[in-house]
Order: sequence, then C-alpha cells, then structure tokens
Amino acid sequence: MDDSNTEDFNWENYSWEDLDINYTYTTDLPPSLSDSAPCRPQSLDVNNYAVIIIYALVFLLSLLGNSLVMLVVLYSRVSRSVTDVYLLNLAIADLLFALTLPIWAASKAKGWVFGTSLCKVVSLLKEVNFYSGILLLACISVDRYLAIVHATRTLTQKRHWVKFICIGIWALSLVLSLPLFVFRRAYQPPDSSLVCYEDMGANTTKWRLVMRVLPQTFGFVLPLLIMLFFYGLTLRTLFQAHLGQKHRAMRVIFAVVLVFLLCWLPYNLVVVADTLMRLGVIQETCDRRKDIGHALEATEILGFLHSCLNPLIYAFIGQKFRHGLLKIMAIHGLVSKEFLAKEARPSFVGSSSGNTSTTL
Repeated sequence: MDDSNTEDFNWENYSWEDLDINYTYTTDLPPSLSDSAPCRPQSLDVNNYAVIIIYALVFLLSLLGNSLVMLVVLYSRVSRSVTDVYLLNLAIADLLFALTLPIWAASKAKGWVFGTSLCKVVSLLKEVNFYSGILLLACISVDRYLAIVHATRTLTQKRHWVKFICIGIWALSLVLSLPLFVFRRAYQPPDSSLVCYEDMGANTTKWRLVMRVLPQTFGFVLPLLIMLFFYGLTLRTLFQAHLGQKHRAMRVIFAVVLVFLLCWLPYNLVVVADTLMRLGVIQETCDRRKDIGHALEATEILGFLHSCLNPLIYAFIGQKFRHGLLKIMAIHGLVSKEFLAKEARPSFVGSSSGNTSTTL
C-alpha cells in the first residue's frame, strides 16, 4: 500500500474489534462517519488467554479425531459409500484448518509476528475450510436424496463422479477464497500490535461489501437452502414409506448438519447484523460496535469448535465408524479379535454408491 493510501485510511475510526485477526470473515466495511468519539481499544488479556486454551484443545481434538476418520474411511474400501467420500473430504478440510489454530493462538498472545506470506496462507486455509465444509454437506444432502428417494440401478453407475465433484468443490472453495488471499497482509496500525488484515487502501466500501456478501451468499445461504430442500424431500419419503432402517442410517448425517448449523449460524447472523450496521441500515454507536465485535469473537470461537465435533458424532452415533476403528485396532493387535467379534455388525441399508453400506 502506498503512502497516500496510508494517510487516507484513518485507523482512528476503527475499534480493536474491527481489526481482530481471528474473524472468519474479517472483511469489515469501514465504519460510518459519526460525530461521536472513536471507540477505544479495551484490554481483553484474560479473554485472550481463555481463547488460546480453547484453540489448543480444539487443535488436539481435531488432529486426533479427523485423523481417525480419514484412517477408517481409507481402510474401508469395499464398504465405502459416496457419502463416506464426502465425509472424508470434510475431515481433510477440518484437519487443514486445525493446523492453523496454533498460529492464531500465538497471534492472540503476541500479535501477528509471522509476516504477510503466512498471513495469506492461514487465512486462505480458514476460508477454504468453511466453504468446502458447507458445500460438502450440501452434496451429501443431494446424495442422500438420490439414494433414498430415487434408488435405482442407474445411480450405481455414477459413483465415479464423486471424485470430480469433490475436486470441483475444492476448486470452487479456493476461487471463492482468493479475494481474501489477495488482500490479506500483516499491517501495523497506530498504537497497536501487528494484525493480519485486509488491506484495500482507502474508499473501498464496495469491495468490502462484496467480500461480505460473497461468503454469506455462496458460503452459507445457498448451500443451506439446498440442504433444507433435499432433506425435506428425503424426510417426506422416509415418513411415507415407514423405512425404519433408513431412518437410523440418516441419524449421523442429520447430526452432522445440525452441529454445523449450531456452530456457524450464530456467527453468520452476527455478521449480517454487523454488515447492516456498517451500511447504515442499523444505527451505529460505539457501544453497539463493541457489542457486535464481542459477539463476533464469541460466535467465531463456536465456529472454530466445529472442526473437532464431527469425529465425536461418528464415534457416538456412527456404528459403522466404531466397527471400522475397532477392526483396524484388532489388525494391529490393540484389541483382541474376540472383543471385535462381540461388537454388533452395522446394519446395512441402501446407498447410492452401489453397495449396501451405511454412512459413517
């Protein structure tokens, strides 16, 4: 950024919340001009240390849990369904995101001391994780609809397409994340530690609005509508046909979607409120700006927690996952084969993959 842009961009109009490096979409629109005094940073040292501890726990749980999920899916080649492939990619996305958590935790304590290159990389991974996560869940909803509502032989011939679909999801997630990657850099605001923040120069309200609307539209609203539509049709078919086994097979998928919404919906609602405030639809005050900033920080931590929760769902609800994990442990002598034999085999139901396995 050149000197003229630096002079025009008035950092005094920003509160600390506007610059917080840990927002999933730190694409804040410039605050509207007002006659009130600028918001002053508040000391959040205690909160920062609590966040560091949470990040550390999420990192460890996510690293262990998602690694186990990947291991089980990769081992179960014969019984692997299309949905299992999507869940494998979901675990990969969560694992890649988890690897960035130690960096975000360190920046909470010391500010951003890692330079612009790492700022761009970890921000990109964080965005790709969110986009790919909800897009994969949307694809799972379509796959379950096809498997249950339109369970025909023609679907078994489409299994090879899942590879191309997953590649397309990763490519789309990368493209949607590129604006953040381009504009992110390490910046030193006056009287504050270094931050990892979007640097677009001055008078960039339209760009920042685009970067707000983009993730909200393609990264949340549209995939959510797809999930609601196809799961609605699927549930109607299940209830009309009284298919008890398939009801049980859907429990894991519904739990995964529900947890995703519980983790990310609060954050997205706060982001909408923040955007409306910065567009002038909601009156902006210093107190309101601080409240929304704190709400963004709290709800984003809830979103970060999501990366370690899916493996817990598989472990407690997914019978196939538990059996697959015990089988791997028995192969390596960690549990006895007698113990494995006592475990109930998973119940098998129809799948669009062409076999009869359940999902995780």
